[in-house]
Amino acid sequence: MKSIRCVLLFCCAVALAPGEALAQLVPNLGGQRAGISAFQFLKLGVGARGVAMGESFVAVANDASALYWNPAGLVQFAENQLLASHTEYVADIKHDYLGLVYHLSEGDAVGVSFASLHMADMEITTETEPLGTGRFFSFGDIGLGLTYAKRMTDQFSFGATVRYAEETLDVLKMRSVMVDLGTYYWTGLGNARFAVVISNFGSDVAPSGKVTRIDGTSVDAFQSFSLPTVFKLGLAMDPVQTEDQRLTVSVQLNHPNDNAENLRLGAEYAWQNVFFLRGGAKRTIGQPLFGADATSEESFMLGAGVRLATSVSTIGADYAFASFGRLGSVHRISVSCTY
Repeated sequence: MKSIRCVLLFCCAVALAPGEALAQLVPNLGGQRAGISAFQFLKLGVGARGVAMGESFVAVANDASALYWNPAGLVQFAENQLLASHTEYVADIKHDYLGLVYHLSEGDAVGVSFASLHMADMEITTETEPLGTGRFFSFGDIGLGLTYAKRMTDQFSFGATVRYAEETLDVLKMRSVMVDLGTYYWTGLGNARFAVVISNFGSDVAPSGKVTRIDGTSVDAFQSFSLPTVFKLGLAMDPVQTEDQRLTVSVQLNHPNDNAENLRLGAEYAWQNVFFLRGGAKRTIGQPLFGADATSEESFMLGAGVRLATSVSTIGADYAFASFGRLGSVHRISVSCTY
């Protein structure tokens, strides 16, 4: 319990510290690590709810999107759920996600998920034909996941996901199997909960296939890359909780292996558990908490949602807007239902 309290105090200190102090507490090492990992689509948030809360969701994770955010979250809700999510990302990239959660018992749940990133075919250009050759190539990613979660005690839950991912770039392919591990802990301090997650943990990968150069020679051996592993610490609580209203706030510290450490902040207001308003922000460690983040185009997120109960199911619809500065904006929609 003493160690848990120390971690909670650390998270609070990170959330409240000014930019200069934060840079000393957790140094920014992103410049040395940027661009070293593959399967970047695995870092795209799933579900408009979690994204609208600034992607500060590992300690909330109480719906089917927990398949992505924190596998231990599958036992934080009682209903079997189906979730479908679609993202209009920058540069005309599309991202789709489908997740299904089934509860084996009150304390055991399983889930399956499918993710796809795709875009329109692009024309091939070469040094001698810079305007295009008339031939096209495709790019896309897919991910298939199987998740299991168990409530170990009334306060502590654990979950794990095994995921197969595949990336196709014209004639080249990369394939890998990885795991997500998540914990979810009700601290006993009011309704505060604490979560620790490690995502996309596995071995390095290298492309397979053969590329023919313009001079006719071929290459079939390529450099290997690490997976986009991320270690996350999250804390969430409901400072306002009445019969009609609820306010959830969350803070999350992300430590990726291929970029700078960053802080995620999020909030959700619920009225009668029917209408929802959400907001969130991302700040790179060392940047000011209030103001522009000079190291990242990603800044703030906003969203809303609605839940409607019918005689056979509860249906939800959510929307999230994310600002990416000079890159434009990203729009997400997701729908869910119980069964």
